[in-house]
Amino acid sequence: MPDLFTSLDLRETTLPNRLMVSPMCQYSVDARDGLATDWHLVHLGSRAVGGAGLVMAEATAVEPAGRITPQDLGLWSDEHRDALARTAAFVREQGAIPGIQLAHAGRKASKSRPWAGSEPLAPADGGWETIAPSDRPWPYDAGATATRAMDESDIAGLIDAFRAAARRAREAGFLVAEVHAAHGYLLHEFLSPVTNERRDAYGGSFEDRTRLVREVTQAVREEWPDDRPVFVRISGTDWLPERDAWTVADSARLAGDLADCGADLIDVSSGGISPDSHPDWTGPNYQLALAEHVREATDIAVGTVGGITTAEQAEAIVRNDRADLAIVGREFLRDPYFGLRAADRLDARDRSPVPEQYERAFER
Repeated sequence: MPDLFTSLDLRETTLPNRLMVSPMCQYSVDARDGLATDWHLVHLGSRAVGGAGLVMAEATAVEPAGRITPQDLGLWSDEHRDALARTAAFVREQGAIPGIQLAHAGRKASKSRPWAGSEPLAPADGGWETIAPSDRPWPYDAGATATRAMDESDIAGLIDAFRAAARRAREAGFLVAEVHAAHGYLLHEFLSPVTNERRDAYGGSFEDRTRLVREVTQAVREEWPDDRPVFVRISGTDWLPERDAWTVADSARLAGDLADCGADLIDVSSGGISPDSHPDWTGPNYQLALAEHVREATDIAVGTVGGITTAEQAEAIVRNDRADLAIVGREFLRDPYFGLRAADRLDARDRSPVPEQYERAFER
């Protein structure tokens, strides 16, 4: 039996296989309300039909100012909860596990959609003031979008917003909650000395810069049922070796702290803190070494993402004990049924059965 199609137990929740659909923003809600639409039902539902063990909904803003764009998904009211419940239920009906990533974009908020240029939006154009640990805006936004340094009241409100979003996600029927602390968004901005210039309890030392991520993770864990896992996505490194920046050693240290806060899996990505933050190369498994470093330094489960495009590649990651989850993004965009095709290629169809409606397409 290929290891990719063995189950993974996290608390009392069993993932049917080790393939996870990475959270990928769709920028497809009405700009006025942040409510999930039929696009999200079809997008996430088709990946559940397509054989993924865990289907993670995109970065979902815990408050309106936390959206990357006005078209981002939100979860700051019961109306948002109810709009997402149908999708969570459908994913479960297909035998997959529905997850949702809870997020705040920080200084990278208030942008136009990528296909509109990812340009900063001024308030007159539907944008808003952004918040961050310090008052420096995203470098491309100087003079276009105001960024305000958060005070203690803002921080307390943010923790409450993550807590409330977790409660609503639970009520909507999601079985995994992921805290987004990567890619240069707000929680990552607190972690990295590149963006955190504070001199209070939330800045300076490693312990203080990681305080907010730990407090948010604890808040989500307190709202999340004991039998369901909490993930945290981190950037394994800032990819800025020439500067005082976040490193893979920092990530390994943080992973142990997050396990103590109730996290069950660390989803290891990288970069995003600066326009200069780029890996030396991108290709198959280009972030895997970061996940391995975290996994070897801690006892917590780890997922790896980046450049995973084939069944054999995903299988090797799990079989060789390099990560517990193979997290697949763009390949699932190209092929919603990548999971079924992978099971077929690895002779594991008995572990990832094809829906009866599609069986004739997989006959041999």
